[in-house]
Amino acid sequence: MNESMRSVTIARKIDRPSAKQFINEMFDDFLEFHGDRLFGDDGAIVGGIARLNEMPVTVIGIQKGHTLEENVNCNFGQPNPEGYRKALRLMKQAEKFHRPVITLINTAGAFPGVGAEERGQGEAIARNLMEMSRLKTPIISIFIGEGGSGGALALAVGDQVWMLEHAVYSILSPEGFSSILWKDPTRVAEAAEKMKMTAGDLLKNHVADRMFAEPEDGLEFHLPEVAKELKQALTEVLPELLETEMEELLQKRYERFRQFGSFVE
Repeated sequence: MNESMRSVTIARKIDRPSAKQFINEMFDDFLEFHGDRLFGDDGAIVGGIARLNEMPVTVIGIQKGHTLEENVNCNFGQPNPEGYRKALRLMKQAEKFHRPVITLINTAGAFPGVGAEERGQGEAIARNLMEMSRLKTPIISIFIGEGGSGGALALAVGDQVWMLEHAVYSILSPEGFSSILWKDPTRVAEAAEKMKMTAGDLLKNHVADRMFAEPEDGLEFHLPEVAKELKQALTEVLPELLETEMEELLQKRYERFRQFGSFVE
């Protein structure tokens, strides 16, 4: 197993800390909101308001479970369109009240079911991309596990994108890549290597802005220490982003994502 596939395997571990666990460790007084005001609630997206020390923030995460029952309740971390619309509702609220937005991402991708498509999955993702690109408040997106395709990108149009060491981010899974490109699902590890989907690769190619190390014996055993490091980083960076003139902030965000047209090694 190469290092890329090792990161994929670690990112998918059933006991890897969830978005809710990170929220509970990093923030105070978290108040969860529910529903998109159009269709219903989506357990795959957890979001609300909280305090980072004394700073009010909006926090939105993609939730995976540790048991079968938990995963059924959150659809195995695969959001439906109402989940993305709930996230957008919270982001627009954050803009109104001048709260920075922090997103925590861990998903294999958006749910591809018939119902999700009937309710406008593609439109919901596209609208999030458009609205986040011009949202008038700072956004920091943190990959804590898997980051699959548009399902992850819909919460990752941030001023800064951070990744845990064994988080991954790509256009699709290595299984999908090897099946589509080579018609050979046995070449998954090779696909993972070629896709340059690890935090180290993405940091090198400027897709990610910062990487946070994970303990060798497993993130699940050291969540408080890693969460403390993330919290400290947010405490240092968010005030700088809040002090930036809004036109400059939005222009830098635009330029950040425009550069990826030339992301070829």
